[in-house]
Order: sequence, then C-alpha cells, then structure tokens
Amino acid sequence: MRSGLIAALDVGSSKIACVIGRVEMGQLKVLGSALHESQGIRGGAVNSLEAAEQSIREAVDSAEQLADSRIQDVILSVQCGHPRSLVSKVELEIGGELVTDAHLRALLIEGKRRCVAEGFETIQASPTGYTVDQMRGVRDPRNMFCSRLGVNMHAVAVQAGPLQNLRLAVENCHLAISRQIYAPYASALSTLTPDEMSLGCTLIDLGAGCTSIAVFMDDGLAHADTIPIGGHHVTSDIARMLSTPLTAAERIKTLYGSALGDLEVGTDLIEVPQMGEDRDSGGPRVRRSHLTRIIQSRMEEIFQHVQERLVRSGYDVAAGRRLVLTGGGCQLAGARELAGRVLNKQVRQGRPQTFPGLAAATAGPAYATALGLLISGATTAPETLAPAGAPEAKPERRGFSRWLGANLFG
Repeated sequence: MRSGLIAALDVGSSKIACVIGRVEMGQLKVLGSALHESQGIRGGAVNSLEAAEQSIREAVDSAEQLADSRIQDVILSVQCGHPRSLVSKVELEIGGELVTDAHLRALLIEGKRRCVAEGFETIQASPTGYTVDQMRGVRDPRNMFCSRLGVNMHAVAVQAGPLQNLRLAVENCHLAISRQIYAPYASALSTLTPDEMSLGCTLIDLGAGCTSIAVFMDDGLAHADTIPIGGHHVTSDIARMLSTPLTAAERIKTLYGSALGDLEVGTDLIEVPQMGEDRDSGGPRVRRSHLTRIIQSRMEEIFQHVQERLVRSGYDVAAGRRLVLTGGGCQLAGARELAGRVLNKQVRQGRPQTFPGLAAATAGPAYATALGLLISGATTAPETLAPAGAPEAKPERRGFSRWLGANLFG
C-alpha cells in the first residue's frame, strides 16, 4: 500500500463521483466522497466545456469539504474517444544472464512504445504475461536464468481529441492528473474477485451514455471495447413512446421499470405526465407491461451488440462464461437475467468493496469506478500502467500559494 492522500475522479455522462482517501497503517480509508449530476458530458466526452468544468468543480469541492482536505491531483477515469485494445509482443536477447530489474525495465519500455495507433493516445499499458526461453505463463521472471526474455503487452488507446477536452475540463479546475485509467478496468479492481481475474471474466459497465466492455484473463486486462448506447437511450425511448419529459421518464424507469417481461406481476397502471402540461392535471395511465416492452427492446439491443463485439474479438468463448454487470444500468430490475439469456453466461451484479469511512449510500455500483481508481492509486506505482513516454504529472498549486507564485515568481 502506498502512503499519502489519494483522490479519484470518475467523470461520467450522468454523474461525477469524487472520492478522497488516505492509506493509514497499511489500510485504505475513505475520508470523503461526493456524487454530483453531470452536465456538459455525453458518452463520456465533453460537449460543453464550461458546464463540465462547473460539474467537476462542485463534485470536488463537496468531497474536499467532507474530507477536510485540499487535493492537487486526481486519478482520472477515461471512457471517451472510442477506446480500443492494442497488443504488442517484444523479445530481448540477454545471453543466459540472470534477469534483473534493468532487463525488465528495458523490455517493458519497448513493449509500451509499440502500443500505438494513429490518431489515438494510449492511456494505459501493462504486461499480460512473460516468456522465458519460449516458456509461456511466467508471472515474474526476475532472478531467473534465460537466453531470451519476452513479454506480451496490452494497452488501451482512445481518440486524442476527446481525451484532450476531458483533461482540459479537469485542469481548468486547477487539478493536475496524476494518471489516467480506463473506466471499466477501474470498476473491475473494485468488483471482481481474484479467481474471476485469473480464470477469465467479462465485465460490462452499463453507463448512461455508453456501455463498456472489459475482458480479463490471467490476472490482466485482455480486451477493451465500447458501445455508444447506454441507460440514457432507454430513458429517451420511454420519453418518446409515452410523450413524457425526460425527467419523468427517468423517474418512471427507476420506480417501475424492468428489463424482462417475465418478472412482470399483475396489470398495474402507471400515471404518465405529459410534455407541456401542468403536473397537477395528471396524465394518461399506461400498463406496466407496455413500459417493460419499451425497456426490454433497448436492453436486448445493447446486450446483442455486446455479444457481436465479443464474438468478433474471439473472447466470447475464450474468457469463459463468467460475466459481471456494473454501472448504474445494472440496477434495473431484470437486467441480470436478460444479460444471461442473450449472452449465455453466468451473470452477477458487481458491487464494490467496502472500506473504513465509506458510507453505505456510496457502496453501490455508481461508485465502483471511483473506488477502483482509489484502489489503483493505493496499490500500484504511477508508472505501472503508464504508457511509454508519459510525462510525470506535476501538481498545480492552488489558492494563495498559486497566486503568490504567479505574481511574484512568474
């Protein structure tokens, strides 16, 4: 465990979560956390810089007040810019010597350097396995004799433009970014068990603006993908089909919605407020089964897209039958059962680990990514996931010290 203050910032399409923690006596403790409605973000990308800045600033300020601490840098989650997987394989001739840290460092630097794609920026890169004289499956080759040392690397890259806009929104709040982590990878750190990571598991993060896929095998991330459809599209379908405002559609989805018609009980009638009409005047009533059909149609489409992407990548079978759902969309009734039917996998809902100081209200799937970022900051060095050539983050001064430096020292 690494010591010091750690701050995690999860910027999503529907909410922004900020969690501040500290490692005390080898244990991670949450000092403060805040969840704020997201404005200016769509599909994980910034579409209004001013609104995004304001939302980030309010979430961070609330978390700082609860933690009674000021933060200068954050670990940022990234799911914008159409994430894609990059892989590379590198071998190094060392002539039968004992493998040292210097050999590993040179090997990893070269492996990360090759994980590039035109128009994309690599946000994280890590080894998925080593080979020692063609023997695969080696976890840690240090202090072993070999003639030829190899490594397989996996990296996640996103389009440079959306990533730069997201970083700009954070930096305009006078925050430095210490590291960037693919959001579903962070969610996996807080929700998956060691056996799931090792034996193979697919994690689906059902966000508001997009649905992200992360496949884990042999204790590492093996594949990443994203689908530009999420929970907000379900809400929009309800609003269009029932002619109701988006806020009312979201409320109806949360209170009465189900992703599976088999779970429908009775013939309940739901009152639906109409767009442009007075709320007190009431509205037409629709059968709950009609609402379920609207939701199930869109949710089936999402899971079918996931199935197509997994089959295309080859990880549908390779990663096994274990699947974990996380994100706000997984809390919809019937989502787990529907995912199991469409994807033919054993499905469970992923809930994040609990830590001292973490309130019960912040222990749900909405905080899975932020808590995963916090775990990464507490347990891994910044350079572990950093791509080759990534500049070291320099915390930006805030408040009086920032003003003093700018005006007296230039």
